[in-house]
Amino acid sequence: MITLRDSARSVRSKNAGPFWVTVDVFFDDESSFQRISSELSSATVAEVLQIDPADLKRFDLADIYVIKFSFPRSVVQGSRFDRDMHGAQYANLVADIELKQSGL
Repeated sequence: MITLRDSARSVRSKNAGPFWVTVDVFFDDESSFQRISSELSSATVAEVLQIDPADLKRFDLADIYVIKFSFPRSVVQGSRFDRDMHGAQYANLVADIELKQSGL
């Protein structure tokens, strides 16, 4: 199986304010974007992130070949229970999602 990491140019995650995190999946071209966008379900991403699918917001930005997922942080950024101040760890979880298609 091929992973999202193998098919995308880049997968990154970061803060979207103190209450939200965003994961961006960048593609090099329209065909890669379209192919993976149709295969990658929001339910799969929510499962990998261990969040309620209703809390996950998805934005397919076809003009710039990006799929963006945003979701509420489990704890407020910078609180004493925050173990990832910048929200950077989530990218690895999403990047490791296995795809059915070759993605190439």
